[in-house]
Amino acid sequence: MNGRSRLIVIAVALVVLVGAAAFLPVTDWLLGFVGWVRGLGAVGVAVYAVVYVAATVLMLPGSVLTLGVGFLFGPLWGIVFASPVSVTAATASFLLGRTVAREAIGARIEAHPKFAAIDAAVGREGLKLIALLRLSPALPFALSNYAFGLTAVRTRDYVLGSALGMLPGTFLYVYLGSLASDVAQLAGGAPEGASGAKTALLVLGGVATLAVTIYVTKLAREALAELLPSDPAMAANDDP
Repeated sequence: MNGRSRLIVIAVALVVLVGAAAFLPVTDWLLGFVGWVRGLGAVGVAVYAVVYVAATVLMLPGSVLTLGVGFLFGPLWGIVFASPVSVTAATASFLLGRTVAREAIGARIEAHPKFAAIDAAVGREGLKLIALLRLSPALPFALSNYAFGLTAVRTRDYVLGSALGMLPGTFLYVYLGSLASDVAQLAGGAPEGASGAKTALLVLGGVATLAVTIYVTKLAREALAELLPSDPAMAANDDP
């Protein structure tokens, strides 16, 4: 299968997964799973971790499961569990995106020196960018995991940046889940009285979105500045 065919297959698979999540009662199934795990004891911890990773890879609604962590294990042990498991899940999707599609995308990027320069700059500053992007609510979590795999970000920087950037949001959802008195309350996203914490996270996410926009623009300009003077012919061809 050539690069173009592979990308088409991936795009179709993503559309199918998103459509399934939108039209099937996935949230109800996940809530039922949370209630079922509650009676499994220690075994439930391992089962929950496996399902959490699988749900993230399949791009199912992860917020329900993160809320469920707080409901099942409380805020302290919940964050101890949720943080490494969510990073593992994100890394699994990242590696799938990189191994399945990065080669095809990379070939196209290399054919355009400007894009290649920007991609390389993003790779060099991957830790900061990933941490900022993880704070931003503008990017869908499950889909962005795959998208990051298409960039030149190093795996080490991706993992560390994700761990740092996801921590505030993960803690909030775990905390909100711990406030629920039953599984049904998890469907609403958060019990009453938690609006202040959600607002604080939204403000933090807004600031991160602005910061990452400015930062990416700066990286792009620096990458182009390094590239264009070294190739006068290219610069001349780009003039209107």
